[in-house]
Amino acid sequence: MKSRTTVMISIVLAMLVASIDTTIMNTTMPMIAKELGGFELYAWAFASYMITTTVLSPIAGRLSDIFGRKKVFGFGIILFFIGSLLCGMSQSMLQLVIFRAVQGIGAGFMMPFPAIIAGDLFPIEKRGKIQAFFTAMWGLSALLAPLLGAFFVEYMSWRWIFYVNLPICLLSLLTLLPYQEVYEPKKASVDYIGAILFAGGVSFLLLDTVVEKNQLFYAVLGILFIVIFYFFERKQSSPLVPLSLVSNKTIKWMNMNGFLGCAALFGTSSYIPLFLQHVAHQSLFTSGVALLGMAVGWMMVSVPAGKWILKYGYRFLLIIGNVLLVGSGALLVMLNQGHGFWYVFITMFVQGLAFGLLSTVGVIGSQQMVEPHQKGISTSFFMFSRNIGTAIGVTIMGAFLTKAPNFMTGIHHLFLFGFVGSIIALLTSFLIKEAEENIRVQKQGV
Repeated sequence: MKSRTTVMISIVLAMLVASIDTTIMNTTMPMIAKELGGFELYAWAFASYMITTTVLSPIAGRLSDIFGRKKVFGFGIILFFIGSLLCGMSQSMLQLVIFRAVQGIGAGFMMPFPAIIAGDLFPIEKRGKIQAFFTAMWGLSALLAPLLGAFFVEYMSWRWIFYVNLPICLLSLLTLLPYQEVYEPKKASVDYIGAILFAGGVSFLLLDTVVEKNQLFYAVLGILFIVIFYFFERKQSSPLVPLSLVSNKTIKWMNMNGFLGCAALFGTSSYIPLFLQHVAHQSLFTSGVALLGMAVGWMMVSVPAGKWILKYGYRFLLIIGNVLLVGSGALLVMLNQGHGFWYVFITMFVQGLAFGLLSTVGVIGSQQMVEPHQKGISTSFFMFSRNIGTAIGVTIMGAFLTKAPNFMTGIHHLFLFGFVGSIIALLTSFLIKEAEENIRVQKQGV
């Protein structure tokens, strides 16, 4: 029990710093760019972190199946520590971009493990409660990030937004050391070439969402790498992504549903604050508080989700989650200048209910429908599908907003895109089979 407690503390601390560093630079970046120069690299300080985090997460999951959770998770914490230290010491924007990539690699190695280790340690009926606790950390980081960023810039130095990670990472590493791992890794060769092909393909596709020139070139190159990766993996005895995951129709449709749902509406949190600030004339802090509606809804359904799975099954809950997602999309389409804080808060609450069900049920399903030695890659690949969907959705929404003749037209167009996407996601949820999952649950005696 003590070992379980310490590893949970380690995970929570690692999640907190990794999630805060996803957004803390939003408020501090203008000051950083003013001091370091290199405004042409402004966007890359965000993009380098996002790309490396997204690409490395499924690779970390697979490595944890081979080498064990503790070693890979600990490696991620150490890398994040080094990246944070180097970011704080940056003397140019180019250095900051490179060091943010190092930090992002560390975050990529840390991000999947809350779900993976929770899957190792807790039965289904308790796993929803644990996932809700992790969600609370994301909600807390969303609130803390702008406040911490503003505080450090005002009273200390922007460099402390990175230095503050150092003692937290050390504490996370120390609390990880006593952990007695319950998972016994299945030794296998590491598919290095497959990892390079996968990382290259996904990186080029994600680059396509941040560059302004040669987008077709990056897209074609990314697709080419992914195609080569697929055919290469078919010939490997120990592939990076086991083909059983690809051929498992239930896993496949769960991943597709997660991708579509996040592509449709998960990017909402990036644009709702803009509406509240520019149209509803709310403060920066108030617009951030409105997003807590999503965290509240998420936690409310995550806590009992594990028990609901045993009672109702995966398919039914995923359909309900997608119906709620469509409902939140409809509320966003009806958003207008007369709506203020409470309309947005309620809308985000409904969306939180939707994503809370979809995420928790999807994570648990991705773990229960594979063998123990595939749990890491299956869990992280589900999260990867959601992250890719989010990156693509945010990019498309941003294009709608920037190319519109005025702000409100852009808001309506991007939320209409989200509403249509949520309907498509709902349709895919009906394709998820139930019988196979029930058999798996019964066999595992949960």
